Amino acid sequence: MECCCENMKIYELKLEADVDTDPVWCNLCGSNLDLDELPISLELKEELQNWTIEYGEWIDWANDRIREKGVELETEHNQLGQTLSAKIQKELGDTYTVSFSPSHSSRHYLNNDTKF
Repeated sequence: MECCCENMKIYELKLEADVDTDPVWCNLCGSNLDLDELPISLELKEELQNWTIEYGEWIDWANDRIREKGVELETEHNQLGQTLSAKIQKELGDTYTVSFSPSHSSRHYLNNDTKF
């Protein structure tokens, strides 16, 4: 795996879901990394793909507002993300440091009074 860091070597990973992208990033330069290149089990890759697909289920995209129980859905998504980060770290051992970046998008909607 390579990124945009000066030495192109990745040591710090970040798990962060987003729309239409793989959820693993270089934590230093911010490059999005190809999940298929990550040296983890196929089972864990599938868990990560499923988790990523669920990103944003707490948002009513058509009406640009938070869904009913959206905060709870986002909290559950973040809890699973934290668990998945720990699984990645366990499988990778000391080769990489893995951190988790939770979603805070429901706060954006709540702060802008566009909640359900």
